[in-house]
Amino acid sequence: MKRICVFCGSNPGRRPEYAEAAREMGRVLVERGLGLVYGGGKVGLMGIVADTVLAGGGEVLGVIPEALMAREVGHAGLTQLRVVATMHARKALMADLADGFVAMPGGFGTFEEFCEVLTWSQLGFHPKPCGLLNVAGYYDPLLALFDRAVEEGFVPPAHRGLVIEETDPARLLDRFAGFRPPSAGKWIREEER
Repeated sequence: MKRICVFCGSNPGRRPEYAEAAREMGRVLVERGLGLVYGGGKVGLMGIVADTVLAGGGEVLGVIPEALMAREVGHAGLTQLRVVATMHARKALMADLADGFVAMPGGFGTFEEFCEVLTWSQLGFHPKPCGLLNVAGYYDPLLALFDRAVEEGFVPPAHRGLVIEETDPARLLDRFAGFRPPSAGKWIREEER
């Protein structure tokens, strides 16, 4: 693994634990020599994790749509900031640049981005690990929903295992290192999409 994509809020949230987890995620990425791929913002948890990686001398690749850059929320101090035309282009580029995906606390965009890469994993478009950093129980309701989807027959039990959940960034990345996707089908290379 060379880079981890982190999806997280453009707001800091109400609990101080969220910002501390963002700083810890950044520190762990730097300690392990892993670059950060993220949405390119300078605000909220996004800005905290990016600034922490930069302060530690790590690589930070941001990907932001033109419309958000125009609103001046783009982070100007990154290793590289790529400005793309659409949200779809943003997500596709972030997925291509990263070797794994972490969702920290966030809102609708974070949920959508994580569930999209999780779906791509389920469909065999990539074999990369997808994890939830469950800070202060933030993702307990979503994890319960995933379990309910298995109970009700909408998600195969093996696919529920695609979601790696931890409360600590270091343990989450340890589990990423040992991740092996279910051998349900052929993984589709990028050029075959």
